[in-house]
Amino acid sequence: MNHFLTLVVNGLSLGCLDALIALGFVIVFKATRVVNFAYGSLLLLGAYVIGRAHAALGFAAAVLLALVVTAAVAALIGVVLLRRLRQADPGALAIVTLGVDIVLATDLTRRIGTDLLTTGDPWGAEVVALGGIQVPQTRVAAAVVAVVLVAGFLAVVKFTDWGIGLRASAERPATATLMGIRLRRVAASAWVLAGGLAAIAGLFFTAFPSPGITGGVGQAALGAAVPAAVLGGLDSTTGALIGGMAVGFTATFAAGYQDQLAFLGRGFGAVAPYVVMLLVLLVRPAGLFGSKEITRV
Repeated sequence: MNHFLTLVVNGLSLGCLDALIALGFVIVFKATRVVNFAYGSLLLLGAYVIGRAHAALGFAAAVLLALVVTAAVAALIGVVLLRRLRQADPGALAIVTLGVDIVLATDLTRRIGTDLLTTGDPWGAEVVALGGIQVPQTRVAAAVVAVVLVAGFLAVVKFTDWGIGLRASAERPATATLMGIRLRRVAASAWVLAGGLAAIAGLFFTAFPSPGITGGVGQAALGAAVPAAVLGGLDSTTGALIGGMAVGFTATFAAGYQDQLAFLGRGFGAVAPYVVMLLVLLVRPAGLFGSKEITRV
């Protein structure tokens, strides 16, 4: 029973972090209809800046610097690069973001080299005892921050002019333009916001019990973002939350009961979220909360 409760708590904390990662992925798609495969390298960039700067600037200042740098790079990708290709097919734009991801991740991996980078977070390897269950403080902090940020974003989307503009441009771009909503400004702000979320996610994704900041962090983060976003629905912020929780619980329980699942092959926990994603797509091709596309024939 204690093992099960431990998995529940770990799954909850990991699910919150996966939801935060998926949210940044979904924001860009919702505002621009572009699948941003560069999101993993943006997350790695945020973690890298914190890892390099925290010793000289302190943890808080390093996090602020990472927010600024990652948001600026995300804006460059969305506003400078993709805007020049705005007439291209969405599939072609997705390939462009994949190219950006490869270039940025390769450069960051080269810069990291053999260095052992950490975020220098104040939680370290401390654990919290919750009813006899040992949970890393980093996981607790990640869950709290993720819940606050996701809840704050959902409130902004629902109650602010920017949120109304985001929803309008996502659902009826032509009508939104006629109503005076500047689609380019909405898209640019979405890229900036996604970059900031990537930096925060990079901080917690590379903290304890992670081994630190390595070149493979971006790929691992993208591996969590894609099934969470697709499972929940690429154009649904609520879906990102539900999808992230589903991926977190699936990965945690598959790893926790790997001995019982040995007949499915070693390392099944790594692919379990994708199996769940495929099963959901067989029933709901647009994801759990994604918008269905209706085509007249």
